[in-house]
Amino acid sequence: MPQLSLSWLGLGPMEASPWVLLLLVGASWLLARGLTWIYAFYENSRRLQCFPQPPKRNWLLGHVGMIQPTEQGLKEVSKLVGTYPQGFRTWLGPITPIVTLCHPNTVRSVLSASAAVALKDVIFYSFLKPWLGDGLLLSSGDKWNHHRRLLTPAFHFNILKPYMKIFNDSTNVMHAKWRRLVSEGSASLDMFEHISLMTLDSLQKCVFSFDSNCQEKPSEYIAAILELSALVVKRREQLLMHMDFLYLLSPSGQRFRKACRLVHDFTDAVIQERRRTLPNHRISDFLKAKAESKTLDFIDVLLLTKDEDGKELSDEDIRAEADTFMFEGHDTTASGLSWALYNLAKHPEYQERCRKEVQDLLRDRDPKEIEWDDLAQLPFLTMCIKESLRLHPPVTVISRCCTQDVVLPDGRVIPKGTHKAGGGGSWAGKGLHQAVGPCPLSPTGVICLINIFGTHHNPAVWPNPEVLPAFPSSGSCPLQGWSGVLTPPHAPLSLPGCAGRPHPATVSWWTSPPGL
Repeated sequence: MPQLSLSWLGLGPMEASPWVLLLLVGASWLLARGLTWIYAFYENSRRLQCFPQPPKRNWLLGHVGMIQPTEQGLKEVSKLVGTYPQGFRTWLGPITPIVTLCHPNTVRSVLSASAAVALKDVIFYSFLKPWLGDGLLLSSGDKWNHHRRLLTPAFHFNILKPYMKIFNDSTNVMHAKWRRLVSEGSASLDMFEHISLMTLDSLQKCVFSFDSNCQEKPSEYIAAILELSALVVKRREQLLMHMDFLYLLSPSGQRFRKACRLVHDFTDAVIQERRRTLPNHRISDFLKAKAESKTLDFIDVLLLTKDEDGKELSDEDIRAEADTFMFEGHDTTASGLSWALYNLAKHPEYQERCRKEVQDLLRDRDPKEIEWDDLAQLPFLTMCIKESLRLHPPVTVISRCCTQDVVLPDGRVIPKGTHKAGGGGSWAGKGLHQAVGPCPLSPTGVICLINIFGTHHNPAVWPNPEVLPAFPSSGSCPLQGWSGVLTPPHAPLSLPGCAGRPHPATVSWWTSPPGL
């Protein structure tokens, strides 16, 4: 047996063993990885010195816990933005840097980058993966671009117009329930709870053509969506539960898995039933008939969608998009509506002007229902809703991880970085595929936060940002030239053929018809 001298390790000569060689290779690899980590950490720290940094809580936690998901936490954000209006740097733990952008000039540099350059950061989105799959919210790169192109027809005006009847009907059900509760002696109502049920009711009809009557009676499917939303928020606040294997063993993880299975089974059943009834030929005639009967829904559009090569979306892709829009659509819309009502209640003079604007529009109409073409005729209501969305954006922050250096207008650079997570996959439904969760202590990644709330409350952009502006009595827009509310690029309203002025008025009509 050949002898191997390990005197450099102080071990003297010994027989060469494959296990010893493997140990040396492993140790060398770990040493190289460690040195790479250390170099990346110090290089990122050096390059990020140009971003100001608020005081850390301590060296171990960094800035973790400095901003809580509460009203007080948003006040802290406002203070930070007032101190650092062009953005600032914080630390997630001891070694993971976060660059927060809160000014339109700096935000634009990241949001205008291609989807392949500004990836969605896995740390803040991975908890939704088992539920929503690779829908528009969670997908990135080529798949996101591909699905975005395929989904564009679903938001054509001709498809959206018939939904106005659904919005009116769902809102009328909610108002009838409010009147009944008030007549029974209810002194106050939880607006968000009622409006969430109304938006879920509307979405189920628009996405699945399914009427669960969830505003009047319990729905297992709706209850599962509400529970999943609450569980995701709860998990983000529990650091130990960020590890998938611990979460799956916890009671919350078991509830999450059960709710995921229920939601997926419902969507799968609708898809399979619709595939059986889908015609094999004369698709154009089928679409025309569905549109005329006002029954063309989101699932129909997804099932009939084909790319330039004639390839259809898989059932898994269709389920991911449908589940994504049920989640994204109900929660953000309900939040925006609730805050709009709150702000109008705080300014009764504006509330009265909005009501009069709608009543004047419908003066000689019976039944008094808003139609699609009416939405552009509500300028003051649209201004109030936009301003409410500025004050209280439903999505307060989004995150990105840049694959290339991003140069800001002032010359500062956000370094490229990588946050890697394994597998993803689904651990609900028929099989349990454990996902490898992202490591929040990776020094090779720089998380870039687009702080929507901070941007909308930046005193360098909005004079007196916490106050609703004094709208002129003439009805002209005091924010003329302003491009509107900053919305994340994955939001449905940003898709071509859907973004536009009428949509804020669509939101308002859901909760403020004439006579109330």
